[in-house]
Parts: sequence; C-alpha cells; structure tokens
Amino acid sequence: MFESLSEKLERSFKILKGHGHITEINVAETLKEVRKALLDADVSYKIAKDFTEEVKVKALGQNVLTAVSPGQLMVKIVHESLVELMGGTHEELNIKGAPAIILIAGLQGSGKTTFAAKLANYLKRKKGKQPLLVAGDVYRPAAINQLQVLGEQIGVQVYTEEGSKNPVEIAKNAVKHAKNYGHNVVIVDTAGRLAIDAEMMDEISNVKKSLNPQETLFVVDAMTGQDAVNTAKAFHDRLDYEGVVLTKLDGDTRGGAALTVRSVVNKPIKFVGIGEKIDALDVFYPSRMADRILGMGDIVSLVEKAQEQYDEEEAKVLQRKIARNQFNFNDFLQQIKQIKKMGNVKDLMSMIPGMGKAMKNLDIDDDSFKEIEAIIYSMTPTEREDPKVINGSRRRRIAAGSGSDIQEVNRLIKQFEETRKMMQMMTKGGGKNMMKMMQRMKAR
Repeated sequence: MFESLSEKLERSFKILKGHGHITEINVAETLKEVRKALLDADVSYKIAKDFTEEVKVKALGQNVLTAVSPGQLMVKIVHESLVELMGGTHEELNIKGAPAIILIAGLQGSGKTTFAAKLANYLKRKKGKQPLLVAGDVYRPAAINQLQVLGEQIGVQVYTEEGSKNPVEIAKNAVKHAKNYGHNVVIVDTAGRLAIDAEMMDEISNVKKSLNPQETLFVVDAMTGQDAVNTAKAFHDRLDYEGVVLTKLDGDTRGGAALTVRSVVNKPIKFVGIGEKIDALDVFYPSRMADRILGMGDIVSLVEKAQEQYDEEEAKVLQRKIARNQFNFNDFLQQIKQIKKMGNVKDLMSMIPGMGKAMKNLDIDDDSFKEIEAIIYSMTPTEREDPKVINGSRRRRIAAGSGSDIQEVNRLIKQFEETRKMMQMMTKGGGKNMMKMMQRMKAR
C-alpha cells in the first residue's frame, strides 16, 4: 500500500538533509520532488500544485528549532497537510435508526457486493448489531448468489425476492422484514453498470428517495486512480452520498484516490478494503493513513487488531503455563492462528514504525506459517504436549511427515525452546530478568 509514493516522498525529504536551515531555494527543490511524487501517484495537477503551495507557505513561516532538522520539520508539515487533505478527522458511520439503513452504490466490478458483506460482518462482530443484507442487484443473478454465499459464511440473513425486477419494492419490503424480525441495520446492495448512465442514476436515486437511508456509501475501486475520483464526483452530484469506500487499496501502491477524493467531493472516506478475506476491512483514519504514507507505520491499528483477537481468560491460562514452563506446541499453534486472523503478515509488519521499507522486497504471504504448521501437525499429541520427548528418530519421522528436512525441524525446536525460556523469564521477573540477560549479552 502506497509503496511507490512513500519511497518518492522519502527521497524528496533527503534534499534538506545536511542543511542547517530552511530557505526558499531548498524548500522549492524539495517540493518540486513532492509534487512529482503526487503526480506519479495519480493525484491531479491542480491538487498537487495547491498542496505543495500550502506546504511551502507553512515551511517558510516556521523557524527550525535546534533539536529539529529541516528535514524533520518538512516531514511534520507534509504529514499535517496530508491529514488535512484526507479530511482531518475520522467520521463515524451513522447507524442510528430503527432500523438504520445503509445504501451501497457504485459501478459494477468496484466490489460493492463484497463490501456489503464485509460491512455486515464488521457491524455484527464489532458493533454488536443484527444486520440484514438486501440483494437489490436485480440484473445480475451472480450478485444475488454471491451475497447469499457471503451471508451464510458470516451468519447474516440475506433478503431476496425471486423474480422481482423492482429494486425500490425489494428495498422497502426488506425494511419491513427487518422491523418484523429484529434486524437493527439494513444494508442494501444495488445494481452497478460498467459506466455511468442515466438509467442507473435514476434507479439508485429512486431507491434512495424511497428509503431515506441514514448512510449512502459510494464504493469505488482504488486501483482506478484518478478515474475513481472522477466517478466519485459524478455519483455525488446526483446522489449526495454521506461517505466513500475505497476497495482494493492493498493492490494500489500509488494512492491517488485515497489522497484526493475528499477534496473533490467534500465527503469522508469511511472504510478501505485491504484484501479478499471477509474481515479485510479497515475504518479510515486520515492521521493513521498519513503515518503509513510517510513510512511511520501504524502502531495504533496494529494494537487494535491484536485486541480483537485477545481473550482475557485464554491469556491468563497462557500466562500460568508460561510461568510454569508448560508452554507447548499446541499453545504455539494457537498463537499462530491468532496472528493469521489479524490479517496479512506483511501488512501487519509494515504497521510497525520503520519496518515498511525493510519489508519492501520480502515475499511474505498468508501462507508464511505453513511450513511451521506442517511440522507441528506432523507431531503426535504427546510430542506437541511435551517437546522434550522429541529425540532423533522422532525428528526424522516429523521431517518426513511434514515434507521438510531434519535441519528445519531442528531449527524450529531450537527456536521454540529459546522462545519458551525467554517468555518464562519475562513472566517471572516482570521483565527484570530479561534486562539482566540483555546486559550480560551486551557485556560479552
């Protein structure tokens, strides 16, 4: 995400490296490169020009403190300006209503149907809602089938009317159904087209007028760049929607749509799609996105993802096992599963400040743990419970069973034992023993 833009912005800041103070000349050189980086990210020329002019005014109007280098100050100013460009503050989804109605609009292929299901899953899991999905795309049977499959996957009911070609009536009947059966949020998927046309706009406008939804969300494919912004404006001129959803942001290394859609339509980005999985949906925070664009990571989002998988009772049990040196491969396997639930490993690592650049050329995918899992699954229940019993012959059997070699098995067991000792020291000593161990290592 934003890899190309991040790299180019980082290079532009290096122009100020070594300068003792900010001048009109070195700022102009830096901002010329910043403007080029934005244009390469598919930001419109006008927005890129206005952005760099604003940064220039801010930069020349500030004195550089002795504790802050010109480069650091420029990063701070650009960060603040990026946050402002993307909306400044996060805006919550309005789900007040009985039921709250959310209308989904967008072109065909933008990811509307998948987003509708992701949103239902988000509202159910994180907000404690009882959503109802409505299949309002009456022209594509595949869209209805897709929504039914996704609804079943997340345990959310999907309202359909077989044979009906009237999306307004379907939506109105769905709201009645929601009231009768205790659904407090109604999410209406609508038909898209390959391009904007009058018939499409008339239809979605009629649906909106009949429902008077709390939220109309425009879904757009971020990978279409500036075209996404232009489409967002065309829809907004007709629908006056409440928010934007950018899908496929994980496949877009440029980021022009995310940077400029707010300034064009004056409506907030509320969600971003970051992968294929049903839980690959993030709430949009301008400040966090600016952090990631400038290579600062996003530690707040990382902590939130970890907290979602955190179970207090399980954690207490695990802590007792670690303290008693009873942490085993079953526990290790459980921790791997929890990490995988948090999302793509490479994306998670890039949220750690300073790790984005280091991760750039590493090929890490969702199957990063498959070799480790294969080795553990090739162990017997006794071996997983008590790793000390794994002798030479058992290691050879495990290697053969997992399709790996004996060296890989030895390496995993050695790393596991080292990790277990480290965890026990941290648990028993509250971190003091770990500090002593590090000091001893440093002394060597």
